[in-house]
Amino acid sequence: MDVSNQTTSILDLKSLEQKARDWRATCVQMSHDGNQGHLSSALSCVDLMIGLFYNWLKLSPEKPNEKERDRLIFSKGHACAVLYAGMADRGFFPKEWLSKYAQADSPLPNHPCIHALPMLEFSSGSLGHGLGVATGILYGLELDKIDARAAVVMSDGECNEGSVWEAATFAAAHKMDGLLAIVDYNGIQAVGRSDTLMGNTSLGEKFQAFGWGVRTINGNDLSKVMTTLDEFPFIKGKPSVIVANTTGGSGVSFMEDDVLWHYRVPSDEDLGKALRELNGQPIHMAV
Repeated sequence: MDVSNQTTSILDLKSLEQKARDWRATCVQMSHDGNQGHLSSALSCVDLMIGLFYNWLKLSPEKPNEKERDRLIFSKGHACAVLYAGMADRGFFPKEWLSKYAQADSPLPNHPCIHALPMLEFSSGSLGHGLGVATGILYGLELDKIDARAAVVMSDGECNEGSVWEAATFAAAHKMDGLLAIVDYNGIQAVGRSDTLMGNTSLGEKFQAFGWGVRTINGNDLSKVMTTLDEFPFIKGKPSVIVANTTGGSGVSFMEDDVLWHYRVPSDEDLGKALRELNGQPIHMAV
C-alpha cells in the first residue's frame, strides 16, 4: 500500500457530489430490497463517508491487511448500508454483493460482522464501543512502532454512553493525534431527539473540555467535509473530532428529519419516489 497516496485528485467535487447521490440511491435500494430499516442514519452520513473513502483514508483493496494502513471503525453499525456502498465502490468487494444485503448467508448482514466480512476492523452495532476500540488499536500499534491513523464514525446517540468519554480521556492523555472521530450529529436517536435526551448541551464543547481538537461543520456539505479533513490533525498532540451537523434521511425530502425513518423500510412507491428525487443510480444496478 502506498500510504503517501492522496485520493483528492481522483475525482473533482462535482463528480463526488454525483457519487453521493449514487450512494444514497444505493442505500435506499438496499433498504428496500433487504427489508431493513436504519436508512435515515445511513443517508445522513453519506457525505462524511465519501470524504473518508475519497480523501482521507489510506487503504488498499489489494493489501487490506497492511500494517501501516489507516483503520476505519464504523461504530454506528446500524447504518452499515453506506459502509458497504463505500467499500464496494472502492473495490474492496464486488458491487454485486450489495444485492444480497441482509439476506441469509450474505457477507453483508444488517450490522457489520467481521466473521461474515473478515476485511472489517470491527464488528459493530452495539453503540459506545467504537472509540474505545480505536484508541486501543492505536495504542497497540504505537507499542509496535507502527505509525498509523484511525477514523471512527460515530452516532450522536452513542455519545450518551460513558464508555465514549472514558475513551476520549484515554486518547487525550496519550496524545493520540492520529485519531479522528467523526460524530454524525443528525439529531435523531431510536426514541427521540438527541438534544433533548442529552440535555441540550454542546458536543463540541464537551470534546474540547476533554482535551480534543474540535471542528463543528455542516456534515452534508461535501466541500466543507473535504476541506476539514485536509486540516487533520486539528491540534498537534491532540486527538481530533468533527462534530458533523447532519440531517437524518439527507437527500430524500420525505425522509429528512423524520424520527419514523429511523426504522421504516421504503415501500415500492417510496423507492421510486426517492430514486427520482435523488437523480442517482444504485451502484450495483448501474448499466
